[in-house]
Amino acid sequence: MNPRIQATMAANHGLITRDQALAAGLDLNAIHRHVEEGTWTVVRRGVYAERTYVESVRLPTDKQRLLDRAACAAITVPFVRSHDTAALELDMGILLPRKPQTHVTRRPVVGTHNKWGVKHHLAPYLDAQVVQVNGFEVLSLARTAIDIAREHGRPYGVVAVDSARQMGVSVDELWDVLDRMRHWPNRRLAIEAIDLSAPGAESVGESLTRDVLEELGLTGIETQFEITDGVRTARFDLRVGRHLFEFDGRGKYVPAADGGLALRSVDDVLAEEKARQDWAHGFHLGMSRVGWVDLFGRNRGLLKDRLAREYLTTCRAFGTDISDLERFRVRRPEAA
Repeated sequence: MNPRIQATMAANHGLITRDQALAAGLDLNAIHRHVEEGTWTVVRRGVYAERTYVESVRLPTDKQRLLDRAACAAITVPFVRSHDTAALELDMGILLPRKPQTHVTRRPVVGTHNKWGVKHHLAPYLDAQVVQVNGFEVLSLARTAIDIAREHGRPYGVVAVDSARQMGVSVDELWDVLDRMRHWPNRRLAIEAIDLSAPGAESVGESLTRDVLEELGLTGIETQFEITDGVRTARFDLRVGRHLFEFDGRGKYVPAADGGLALRSVDDVLAEEKARQDWAHGFHLGMSRVGWVDLFGRNRGLLKDRLAREYLTTCRAFGTDISDLERFRVRRPEAA
Protein backbone atom coordinates (compact mmCIF):
# COMPACT_ATOMS: atom_id res chain seq x y z
CA MET A 1 0.00 0.00 0.00
CA ASN A 2 1.07 3.58 -0.66
CA PRO A 3 3.22 4.58 2.37
CA ARG A 4 1.48 7.96 2.56
CA ILE A 5 -1.85 6.17 2.85
CA GLN A 6 -0.44 3.96 5.62
CA ALA A 7 0.95 6.98 7.45
CA THR A 8 -2.39 8.80 7.23
CA MET A 9 -4.29 5.81 8.57
CA ALA A 10 -1.78 5.33 11.37
CA ALA A 11 -2.14 8.98 12.37
CA ASN A 12 -5.94 8.75 12.33
CA HIS A 13 -6.56 5.59 14.36
CA GLY A 14 -6.90 3.39 11.27
CA LEU A 15 -9.22 5.71 9.34
CA ILE A 16 -8.82 7.75 6.18
CA THR A 17 -11.26 10.14 4.55
CA ARG A 18 -11.85 10.40 0.83
CA ASP A 19 -10.17 13.83 0.76
CA GLN A 20 -7.15 12.49 2.67
CA ALA A 21 -6.82 9.57 0.26
CA LEU A 22 -6.97 11.90 -2.72
CA ALA A 23 -4.39 14.20 -1.15
CA ALA A 24 -2.11 11.20 -0.57
CA GLY A 25 -2.11 10.38 -4.29
CA LEU A 26 -5.04 8.03 -4.89
CA ASP A 27 -7.78 8.78 -7.41
CA LEU A 28 -11.45 7.92 -7.07
CA ASN A 29 -11.06 4.76 -9.16
CA ALA A 30 -8.34 3.48 -6.83
CA ILE A 31 -10.49 4.19 -3.78
CA HIS A 32 -13.44 2.36 -5.32
CA ARG A 33 -11.18 -0.54 -6.25
CA HIS A 34 -9.97 -0.90 -2.65
CA VAL A 35 -13.60 -1.09 -1.52
CA GLU A 36 -14.77 -3.46 -4.28
CA GLU A 37 -11.85 -5.82 -3.71
CA GLY A 38 -12.52 -5.88 0.02
CA THR A 39 -9.22 -4.32 1.07
CA TRP A 40 -11.05 -1.34 2.55
CA THR A 41 -14.37 -1.11 4.36
CA VAL A 42 -16.65 1.92 4.24
CA VAL A 43 -17.01 2.82 7.92
CA ARG A 44 -19.08 5.85 7.04
CA ARG A 45 -19.78 7.57 3.75
CA GLY A 46 -16.46 9.05 2.67
CA VAL A 47 -14.50 7.44 5.52
CA TYR A 48 -12.62 4.16 5.13
CA ALA A 49 -10.53 1.65 7.08
CA GLU A 50 -8.73 -1.56 6.25
CA ARG A 51 -11.14 -4.50 6.38
CA THR A 52 -8.86 -6.54 8.64
CA TYR A 53 -8.77 -3.72 11.16
CA VAL A 54 -12.57 -3.29 11.21
CA GLU A 55 -13.06 -7.03 11.66
CA SER A 56 -10.66 -7.03 14.61
CA VAL A 57 -12.87 -4.57 16.52
CA ARG A 58 -15.27 -6.79 18.50
CA LEU A 59 -16.48 -5.13 21.68
CA PRO A 60 -19.64 -2.99 21.29
CA THR A 61 -17.93 0.00 22.90
CA ASP A 62 -14.91 -0.31 20.59
CA LYS A 63 -17.20 -0.60 17.55
CA GLN A 64 -19.08 2.51 18.60
CA ARG A 65 -15.82 4.39 19.15
CA LEU A 66 -14.78 3.49 15.60
CA LEU A 67 -18.12 4.74 14.24
CA ASP A 68 -17.80 7.92 16.31
CA ARG A 69 -14.32 8.59 14.99
CA ALA A 70 -15.50 8.09 11.43
CA ALA A 71 -18.46 10.41 11.96
CA CYS A 72 -16.28 13.08 13.57
CA ALA A 73 -13.77 12.86 10.72
CA ALA A 74 -16.49 14.07 8.38
CA ILE A 75 -17.53 17.11 10.46
CA THR A 76 -16.27 20.38 8.99
CA VAL A 77 -17.25 22.87 11.75
CA PRO A 78 -15.43 23.39 15.08
CA PHE A 79 -16.62 20.98 17.79
CA VAL A 80 -15.57 18.92 20.79
CA ARG A 81 -16.52 15.33 21.47
CA SER A 82 -19.08 15.04 24.27
CA HIS A 83 -21.55 12.74 26.02
CA ASP A 84 -21.12 9.03 25.09
CA THR A 85 -18.59 9.86 22.37
CA ALA A 86 -16.36 11.67 24.85
CA ALA A 87 -16.79 8.90 27.42
CA LEU A 88 -15.49 6.27 25.00
CA GLU A 89 -12.38 8.33 24.25
CA LEU A 90 -11.88 8.95 27.98
CA ASP A 91 -12.13 5.17 28.52
CA MET A 92 -15.01 5.59 30.94
CA GLY A 93 -17.19 2.62 31.75
CA ILE A 94 -20.61 3.47 30.28
CA LEU A 95 -23.80 1.71 29.30
CA LEU A 96 -24.50 2.33 25.62
CA PRO A 97 -28.12 3.14 24.73
CA ARG A 98 -30.02 0.75 22.49
CA LYS A 99 -29.49 3.02 19.49
CA PRO A 100 -26.17 4.83 20.05
CA GLN A 101 -25.40 8.12 18.37
CA THR A 102 -22.27 10.17 17.90
CA HIS A 103 -22.35 13.22 20.17
CA VAL A 104 -20.52 16.51 19.66
CA THR A 105 -20.91 19.85 21.39
CA ARG A 106 -20.52 23.21 19.67
CA ARG A 107 -20.66 26.78 20.90
CA PRO A 108 -21.70 29.56 21.33
CA VAL A 109 -25.20 28.91 19.97
CA VAL A 110 -27.78 27.02 22.02
CA GLY A 111 -29.98 24.11 20.94
CA THR A 112 -29.68 20.59 19.60
CA HIS A 113 -30.12 18.92 16.23
CA ASN A 114 -29.50 15.53 14.65
CA LYS A 115 -27.85 15.09 11.27
CA TRP A 116 -26.76 11.83 9.67
CA GLY A 117 -26.57 9.99 12.98
CA VAL A 118 -24.65 12.75 14.74
CA LYS A 119 -26.28 14.68 17.57
CA HIS A 120 -25.00 18.25 17.66
CA HIS A 121 -25.42 19.79 21.11
CA LEU A 122 -25.23 23.54 20.71
CA ALA A 123 -24.21 24.47 24.24
CA PRO A 124 -21.58 26.52 26.06
CA TYR A 125 -18.61 24.95 27.83
CA LEU A 126 -15.54 26.28 29.61
CA ASP A 127 -12.09 26.01 28.07
CA ALA A 128 -11.07 24.31 31.32
CA GLN A 129 -13.61 21.57 30.59
CA VAL A 130 -11.80 20.54 27.38
CA VAL A 131 -9.05 17.92 27.51
CA GLN A 132 -6.87 16.37 24.82
CA VAL A 133 -7.34 12.59 24.52
CA ASN A 134 -6.03 10.41 21.68
CA GLY A 135 -5.39 13.56 19.67
CA PHE A 136 -8.97 14.82 20.03
CA GLU A 137 -10.61 17.65 21.95
CA VAL A 138 -12.96 16.01 24.43
CA LEU A 139 -15.09 17.35 27.25
CA SER A 140 -13.79 16.38 30.69
CA LEU A 141 -14.78 13.42 32.85
CA ALA A 142 -17.03 15.47 35.14
CA ARG A 143 -18.76 17.35 32.32
CA THR A 144 -19.20 14.15 30.31
CA ALA A 145 -20.76 12.26 33.24
CA ILE A 146 -23.23 15.07 33.87
CA ASP A 147 -24.08 15.37 30.16
CA ILE A 148 -24.76 11.62 29.92
CA ALA A 149 -26.99 11.77 32.99
CA ARG A 150 -29.00 14.65 31.51
CA GLU A 151 -29.18 12.99 28.10
CA HIS A 152 -30.14 9.44 29.07
CA GLY A 153 -31.30 9.45 32.71
CA ARG A 154 -31.06 6.41 34.96
CA PRO A 155 -29.31 3.98 34.90
CA TYR A 156 -27.00 5.43 32.23
CA GLY A 157 -26.25 8.51 34.29
CA VAL A 158 -25.55 6.57 37.47
CA VAL A 159 -23.12 4.32 35.58
CA ALA A 160 -21.33 7.33 34.08
CA VAL A 161 -21.09 9.19 37.39
CA ASP A 162 -19.86 6.02 39.12
CA SER A 163 -17.20 5.66 36.45
CA ALA A 164 -16.09 9.29 36.73
CA ARG A 165 -15.78 8.98 40.51
CA GLN A 166 -13.83 5.73 40.16
CA MET A 167 -11.46 7.60 37.83
CA GLY A 168 -10.81 10.30 40.43
CA VAL A 169 -13.54 12.90 39.93
CA SER A 170 -14.85 14.27 43.21
CA VAL A 171 -18.50 14.90 44.01
CA ASP A 172 -17.63 18.59 44.40
CA GLU A 173 -16.39 18.66 40.80
CA LEU A 174 -19.65 17.12 39.61
CA TRP A 175 -21.72 19.65 41.54
CA ASP A 176 -19.54 22.45 40.18
CA VAL A 177 -20.37 21.39 36.62
CA LEU A 178 -24.06 21.13 37.45
CA ASP A 179 -24.13 24.50 39.20
CA ARG A 180 -23.37 26.08 35.81
CA MET A 181 -26.45 24.38 34.32
CA ARG A 182 -29.17 25.85 36.53
CA HIS A 183 -31.69 26.25 33.72
CA TRP A 184 -30.53 23.43 31.42
CA PRO A 185 -32.85 20.62 30.31
CA ASN A 186 -33.06 17.47 32.48
CA ARG A 187 -30.92 18.89 35.27
CA ARG A 188 -32.89 16.85 37.81
CA LEU A 189 -31.69 13.62 36.14
CA ALA A 190 -28.09 14.62 36.81
CA ILE A 191 -28.93 15.44 40.43
CA GLU A 192 -30.45 11.97 40.78
CA ALA A 193 -27.38 10.36 39.22
CA ILE A 194 -25.03 12.06 41.69
CA ASP A 195 -27.26 11.16 44.64
CA LEU A 196 -27.44 7.49 43.58
CA SER A 197 -23.76 7.17 42.69
CA ALA A 198 -21.09 5.44 44.77
CA PRO A 199 -17.32 5.85 44.78
CA GLY A 200 -16.46 2.15 44.87
CA ALA A 201 -18.16 0.76 41.75
CA GLU A 202 -15.48 -0.81 39.58
CA SER A 203 -17.52 -1.83 36.54
CA VAL A 204 -20.68 -1.10 34.62
CA GLY A 205 -22.12 -4.40 35.85
CA GLU A 206 -21.54 -3.50 39.48
CA SER A 207 -23.30 -0.16 39.01
CA LEU A 208 -26.26 -1.84 37.33
CA THR A 209 -26.46 -4.49 40.06
CA ARG A 210 -26.52 -1.77 42.70
CA ASP A 211 -29.31 -0.08 40.73
CA VAL A 212 -31.36 -3.28 41.06
CA LEU A 213 -30.77 -3.29 44.82
CA GLU A 214 -31.97 0.31 44.97
CA GLU A 215 -35.15 -0.73 43.15
CA LEU A 216 -35.67 -3.45 45.75
CA GLY A 217 -35.62 -0.76 48.42
CA LEU A 218 -32.51 -2.11 50.14
CA THR A 219 -30.60 0.41 52.21
CA GLY A 220 -27.10 0.58 53.62
CA ILE A 221 -25.59 -0.75 50.39
CA GLU A 222 -21.80 -0.96 50.73
CA THR A 223 -19.50 -1.24 47.73
CA GLN A 224 -16.22 -3.19 47.78
CA PHE A 225 -16.71 -4.95 51.11
CA GLU A 226 -13.38 -6.55 52.01
CA ILE A 227 -12.48 -9.04 54.73
CA THR A 228 -9.45 -11.16 55.67
CA ASP A 229 -8.69 -14.04 58.01
CA GLY A 230 -4.95 -13.39 57.82
CA VAL A 231 -4.46 -16.03 55.13
CA ARG A 232 -7.06 -15.21 52.49
CA THR A 233 -8.32 -11.74 51.67
CA ALA A 234 -11.38 -11.22 49.48
CA ARG A 235 -13.28 -8.20 48.28
CA PHE A 236 -16.93 -8.41 47.27
CA ASP A 237 -18.81 -6.05 44.97
CA LEU A 238 -21.77 -5.19 47.20
CA ARG A 239 -23.00 -5.93 50.71
CA VAL A 240 -26.33 -5.35 52.46
CA GLY A 241 -26.47 -6.66 56.01
CA ARG A 242 -24.84 -10.10 55.92
CA HIS A 243 -25.61 -10.72 52.27
CA LEU A 244 -23.11 -10.25 49.44
CA PHE A 245 -23.95 -9.51 45.81
CA GLU A 246 -21.38 -10.34 43.14
CA PHE A 247 -21.55 -9.32 39.49
CA ASP A 248 -19.98 -11.90 37.20
CA GLY A 249 -18.82 -10.20 34.04
CA ARG A 250 -18.16 -12.43 31.04
CA GLY A 251 -14.64 -11.00 30.77
CA LYS A 252 -13.41 -12.93 33.82
CA TYR A 253 -13.99 -16.19 31.94
CA VAL A 254 -12.43 -15.06 28.62
CA PRO A 255 -8.66 -15.59 28.20
CA ALA A 256 -6.57 -12.42 28.22
CA ALA A 257 -5.26 -13.36 24.77
CA ASP A 258 -8.83 -13.01 23.46
CA GLY A 259 -9.46 -9.66 25.08
CA GLY A 260 -10.76 -10.96 28.41
CA LEU A 261 -9.41 -10.90 31.96
CA ALA A 262 -8.77 -14.59 32.62
CA LEU A 263 -5.13 -15.54 33.17
CA ARG A 264 -6.07 -19.17 33.89
CA SER A 265 -8.42 -21.76 32.46
CA VAL A 266 -12.16 -21.37 32.94
CA ASP A 267 -12.15 -24.47 35.18
CA ASP A 268 -9.55 -22.86 37.43
CA VAL A 269 -11.50 -19.59 37.56
CA LEU A 270 -14.71 -21.40 38.50
CA ALA A 271 -12.93 -23.50 41.13
CA GLU A 272 -11.49 -20.37 42.72
CA GLU A 273 -14.91 -18.69 42.73
CA LYS A 274 -16.41 -21.72 44.48
CA ALA A 275 -13.64 -21.74 47.09
CA ARG A 276 -14.05 -17.99 47.62
CA GLN A 277 -17.81 -18.31 48.07
CA ASP A 278 -17.45 -21.20 50.51
CA TRP A 279 -14.91 -19.15 52.47
CA ALA A 280 -17.38 -16.24 52.68
CA HIS A 281 -20.11 -18.60 53.90
CA GLY A 282 -17.77 -19.50 56.76
CA PHE A 283 -18.30 -15.97 58.08
CA HIS A 284 -22.09 -16.52 58.00
CA LEU A 285 -22.45 -14.40 54.89
CA GLY A 286 -24.95 -15.23 52.16
CA MET A 287 -24.20 -14.54 48.51
CA SER A 288 -26.05 -13.86 45.27
CA ARG A 289 -24.41 -13.90 41.85
CA VAL A 290 -25.59 -11.69 38.98
CA GLY A 291 -24.79 -12.05 35.29
CA TRP A 292 -25.08 -9.51 32.48
CA VAL A 293 -28.16 -11.14 30.94
CA ASP A 294 -29.95 -10.97 34.31
CA LEU A 295 -29.99 -7.18 34.25
CA PHE A 296 -32.22 -6.48 31.26
CA GLY A 297 -35.71 -7.07 29.93
CA ARG A 298 -37.89 -9.79 31.45
CA ASN A 299 -34.84 -11.25 33.19
CA ARG A 300 -34.56 -8.14 35.34
CA GLY A 301 -37.88 -8.86 37.04
CA LEU A 302 -36.85 -12.46 37.63
CA LEU A 303 -33.54 -11.27 39.04
CA LYS A 304 -35.24 -8.95 41.50
CA ASP A 305 -37.46 -11.76 42.75
CA ARG A 306 -34.46 -14.08 43.18
CA LEU A 307 -32.28 -11.51 44.94
CA ALA A 308 -35.10 -10.63 47.34
CA ARG A 309 -35.57 -14.33 48.21
CA GLU A 310 -31.86 -14.95 48.71
CA TYR A 311 -31.38 -11.80 50.79
CA LEU A 312 -34.32 -12.66 53.06
CA THR A 313 -33.02 -16.21 53.47
CA THR A 314 -29.70 -14.82 54.72
CA CYS A 315 -31.49 -12.42 57.07
CA ARG A 316 -33.52 -15.25 58.58
CA ALA A 317 -30.44 -17.44 59.00
CA PHE A 318 -27.85 -14.93 60.20
CA GLY A 319 -29.60 -11.62 60.87
CA THR A 320 -28.24 -8.33 59.51
CA ASP A 321 -25.74 -7.16 62.13
CA ILE A 322 -22.06 -7.47 61.11
CA SER A 323 -20.38 -6.11 64.24
CA ASP A 324 -18.78 -9.52 64.80
CA LEU A 325 -16.93 -9.09 61.46
CA GLU A 326 -15.31 -5.81 62.42
CA ARG A 327 -11.99 -7.42 63.32
CA PHE A 328 -11.84 -9.12 59.93
CA ARG A 329 -12.59 -6.02 57.87
CA VAL A 330 -10.01 -4.40 55.60
CA ARG A 331 -10.40 -0.64 55.52
CA ARG A 332 -9.21 1.35 52.52
CA PRO A 333 -9.39 5.11 51.91
CA GLU A 334 -12.68 5.97 50.20
CA ALA A 335 -12.86 7.97 47.02
CA ALA A 336 -14.40 11.41 47.21
